[in-house]
Amino acid sequence: MPMHSGDPGPAVSGQTDPAPEGAVSPPPENPPRPDQPAGADAPAEGEYAAELRELEDRWRRALADLDNLRKRHTRELERERTLERSRTAAAFLPVLDNLELALAHAGAEGGAVVEGVRAVRDQAVNVLELLGYQRHAETGVAFDPAQHEVIGVVQDPDAPPGTVVEVLRPGYGDGERQLRPAAVTVAKRE
Repeated sequence: MPMHSGDPGPAVSGQTDPAPEGAVSPPPENPPRPDQPAGADAPAEGEYAAELRELEDRWRRALADLDNLRKRHTRELERERTLERSRTAAAFLPVLDNLELALAHAGAEGGAVVEGVRAVRDQAVNVLELLGYQRHAETGVAFDPAQHEVIGVVQDPDAPPGTVVEVLRPGYGDGERQLRPAAVTVAKRE
């Protein structure tokens, strides 16, 4: 069969047809990294593994930092709550003291107003106890400088030396959670 001048002729082995216009060529098997200069050899598998280990290590450290931050925030939040609770309770103490004074001035009268004031005082004491501030107004107990503030020392033959004879102002709370110590008079030591 005669060949026409327009025929390309038989394909020669080893030659490839050029890619049609607009066709996308497949990616190379080992693509170069962006930080690698052009024309450099592709990184070895070990380099990828080392980089992966480094990224995993950074990721684990970031997770640990986040967990530590969350725990620290929780502790700080609880500390702030405790501090604000004690501020609020301490601001409430003068109101409670005035209720105590009103009851002391009322004496033995048992009128409805006195009973109402006593009920309000008991309710206020209960609120402080619910907030974690126990009331301390005991007499006959040994003087404890952590819970008592001495206002006076008295001679009392019926009380053992160093014991609380009278509570002038009740104390609230214990240890680190103390709003104020009880103001007391103490029996004199001989």
